[in-house]
Amino acid sequence: MRLQFHDCFVNGCDASLLLDDTPNMLGEKLALSNINSLRSYQVIDETKEELELACPGVVSCADILIMAARDAVELTGGPCWEVKLGRLDSLTASQEDSNRIMPSPRANATFLIDLFKSFNLSITDLVALSGSHSIGQARCFSIVFRLYNQSGTGRPDPNMDPTNREKLDHLCPLTGDGNVTGDLDATPLVFDNQYFKDLVNLRGFLNSDQTLFSGDAQTRELVRRFSRDQQAFFFAFVEGMVKLGDLQSGQPGQVRKNCRVVNKPAESGSYQVGF
Repeated sequence: MRLQFHDCFVNGCDASLLLDDTPNMLGEKLALSNINSLRSYQVIDETKEELELACPGVVSCADILIMAARDAVELTGGPCWEVKLGRLDSLTASQEDSNRIMPSPRANATFLIDLFKSFNLSITDLVALSGSHSIGQARCFSIVFRLYNQSGTGRPDPNMDPTNREKLDHLCPLTGDGNVTGDLDATPLVFDNQYFKDLVNLRGFLNSDQTLFSGDAQTRELVRRFSRDQQAFFFAFVEGMVKLGDLQSGQPGQVRKNCRVVNKPAESGSYQVGF
């Protein structure tokens, strides 16, 4: 899911995220929001290898990434949905664009609302898609400021349950290893609405999560709703993922043979524009 979000927000769903650096291009894998954060590239690579054996040059890396995100949700207990196909893979990538666009774990609700609005995604989309943090972990590096110096105050974020803060203080001491990871919600291996229940109880891990309950009245009401009604969350999440998957740059593309590199000119044929 993180791969889809981090790919689609940077110049559309075109698998630019999957390109390795070249002497002439700094790719997105080592962008600030991706390095030490995104994983599972090998899953996409292995799937692509199998598909190239079965039907060479047909299924793009961009489509594989979208389908893998859908399958990850279903396999962890979440909803399933039909995926539109026909995306093409980009011819380049941009670390600069990724650094400029992707939100920080320090982001507040106002920033996130404006960011999603710039992609024609609604407040409901923002809150529902943030529910992808129902599964997974994040690094202590991303929350040390919340624990010890929120907004430059030298104090912890007041929007934290005291018991949970003590737990996080122990996990992430000020001078500790920033690469230690903590669960994003209380059921990190199950896709459910526990994430929203945790936010209501002031137990969010990232500031960019907790702010959805503590920082804005509109997002707060949606968090409350999804915490009470898992099916409402699932429905809104599917709608948001479909809209996210439709983001396109309009630039020419190709079906890569290897998701990590652009095809050689002799392999490319004429470039096309995806749906």
